[in-house]
Amino acid sequence: MSEPRTGWPKGRIQWLIGTILIFAGGVLFGLIWGQLWIGIVLALAISVGWLIAYESWRGRHIGIDDPDDNGAQL
Repeated sequence: MSEPRTGWPKGRIQWLIGTILIFAGGVLFGLIWGQLWIGIVLALAISVGWLIAYESWRGRHIGIDDPDDNGAQL
């Protein structure tokens, strides 16, 4: 039997640090250009991309070959 998953998931510390750095960079960018809101919106948009890329990079099912899954073949 596998152990129940509790607590903070592994690997999320790196994602959290990256998100904080992206947000800080967006705020800094906004302050430099005199438009704080643009910097915050830009940081939020990039953070979503960062989340998708990070979770994809972590991947839990590397090497699985499913011949019935044609999702990538349109």
